[in-house]
Amino acid sequence: MMPLGSEMPMLFSQSSSNLASRYWCLTILFLVVLETQIASSALILSLRNHHKKQHNAMPKFQANQSTCALFVGTWVRDDTYPLYESSNCPFIEPQFNCQMYGRPDSDYLKYRWQPLNCELPRFNGIVFLENMKGKTMTFVGDSLGRNQWESLICMILADNPSTSTQMSRGLPLSIFKFLDYGISMMYYKAPYLVDIDVVQGKRILKLEEISGNGNAWHNADVLVFNTGHWWIHQGGDQGWDYMESGGTYYKDMDRLVALEKALRTWAQWVDSNIDSSSTRVFFQSISPTHYDPSEWSSVVSGTATTKNCYGETLPMTGTMNPSAYPDQMRVLDEVIRDMHSPAYLLDITMLSELRKDCHPSIYSGDLTPDQRANPYRSADCSHWCLPGLPDTWNQLFYTALFF
Repeated sequence: MMPLGSEMPMLFSQSSSNLASRYWCLTILFLVVLETQIASSALILSLRNHHKKQHNAMPKFQANQSTCALFVGTWVRDDTYPLYESSNCPFIEPQFNCQMYGRPDSDYLKYRWQPLNCELPRFNGIVFLENMKGKTMTFVGDSLGRNQWESLICMILADNPSTSTQMSRGLPLSIFKFLDYGISMMYYKAPYLVDIDVVQGKRILKLEEISGNGNAWHNADVLVFNTGHWWIHQGGDQGWDYMESGGTYYKDMDRLVALEKALRTWAQWVDSNIDSSSTRVFFQSISPTHYDPSEWSSVVSGTATTKNCYGETLPMTGTMNPSAYPDQMRVLDEVIRDMHSPAYLLDITMLSELRKDCHPSIYSGDLTPDQRANPYRSADCSHWCLPGLPDTWNQLFYTALFF
């Protein structure tokens, strides 16, 4: 092989050649180290969002004009929180109203999310209403979507307590209106997103059909989707009797396969029916549960002291729990990557995994006295107290929506 530069005239002496060789070695070594550092930084930033298309460009803040890794960070104590009191928000359902139903501690309310390399703008309900004036926002999904919807209502009202409102609850659609601003904020119950039909008394989960539900969302200016928990329910807790795919009926199938089929049906509907230049589409990532203390005991102390989230009063420490990344999340990530106009992924899974202390546990109005007396059987470690963690979801949503 011809040496580098040998086709050129010999202009350097042997000593100069040795110096040049050393220079090139040092340069290559520097580039290797630099590339390693860049790769490490890129890995951290990639956790903030799993796809890099311009549709999901990271928000930039006036404070530092740098790209912010919103979903990578840590929980820090902040005594200016919570943003509202449950006693001042009559729209919180008993299921989420932990303080009203006897939760004795309140430290879990005193934490805010601190991203890795920026400060989140504090939620401002007046700014929210001014920016959404005359528009419609719809949360679509399971009860975690309802959890987030009610949180956002309370956060806005805390800054606008005298504004005129109207609430109507129903199935599958509930509507909250800010009458002075012409804003409708809706929650549409669709735990699988795709359609469920009843045929001869049997509930058929249609993995490739969504138009029945989709017609109700079509005209929204902002859409926030979620799904996840219902796909792993078994027996009497599952919401269907048969699944239908490609004209074939199944008593059951691999749940991840079913989830992917449904999500691809949803993604195709969004790409075909939503104008991304006028409608913002978000997808809330999988909300974790805390029924298994082995998921956090190794992080905190190495031994399990509880049987579920009951009695937990402090968040896990650190930036993330790397063992807690549901298979469902990987499926969701792949589907969003493949969209023509990708939904913005509100990637709250990891930051929520750290908050084992924020569930209703036994302090839920949905439980009987007998159920409260048996926390290791009855504790709700799926939903979240209000005020509580969903307020942070909405602060991140607010940031992604307006900044």
